[in-house]
Amino acid sequence: MASDQELEVKFYISDIEALRARLTQAGARQVQPRTYELNLRFDTPDGQMTRAHQVLRLRRDRRSRLTYKGPSETQQGVRVRQEIEFSVSDFEAARAFLAALGYQVSMQYEKYRAEYELGGTHVTLDELPYGDFSEIEGPDPDTIQAVNRRLGLDWSARVSESYAGLFFRLQDELALGFRDLTFQNFEALQITPQKLGLRCADRNSFSDF
Repeated sequence: MASDQELEVKFYISDIEALRARLTQAGARQVQPRTYELNLRFDTPDGQMTRAHQVLRLRRDRRSRLTYKGPSETQQGVRVRQEIEFSVSDFEAARAFLAALGYQVSMQYEKYRAEYELGGTHVTLDELPYGDFSEIEGPDPDTIQAVNRRLGLDWSARVSESYAGLFFRLQDELALGFRDLTFQNFEALQITPQKLGLRCADRNSFSDF
């Protein structure tokens, strides 16, 4: 598999603390504690990248990174797409650089993320304005599925859409009058997994806790 390929699965989680405990029990190593994350998604003024299912993203958490993602496909139930990512030393300078090239911020989104390593994979616990999620990223589908079995998540409840894609669907279905996926914008909203069209992958999975 090419080194610039991202392979991952995503799950909606109803009890993120129970999953955190399950990771600890399974021997996962925490590589990043819970950290606030700001993401700026860029596009051309006419939305060319969104139409082509491409992502140009500038992220700031404990460091700043610029990322390109290509269109995705599914292999053995795992989402696969090209990803090119590198660190930048100055978030605001990178933002100005992209603007000078003609790109503009098409949306802003926030989350809190904790990161773990387990069984050759990278596992995240993500808290977004509309719910909690976990991603498992690994070198191949078999490795990802093996770690998923250790965590006891329902493989059939995988989320096929990106976080932005889920937000776009909510914008349409709820006629949301804002562009950005921020905690402040969702403060007064009650978003259930049913509104997202998702199932909880951890329901009844942690009965031994």
